[in-house]
Amino acid sequence: MVQCILSRMNLKQYFKDEPRGAKSEMAEYLGISAEWISKIIAGKARASAKLAKKIEEATQGLVKREELRPDLFG
Repeated sequence: MVQCILSRMNLKQYFKDEPRGAKSEMAEYLGISAEWISKIIAGKARASAKLAKKIEEATQGLVKREELRPDLFG
């Protein structure tokens, strides 16, 4: 049951309980700006296929690439 809930996590949910600065830290790791990751979270921008894969890796699979880009991975 827990795995089912985790597989539906989006970036907004992921960062809900993360400490201050976590978005900037992840953005740096991903090689994008903090503004860009904020736009992805807000639904104002879409992650590329490559970025969606990197986000899945960065979140240790908690945010699935299918959640970010269901049109490509769904």
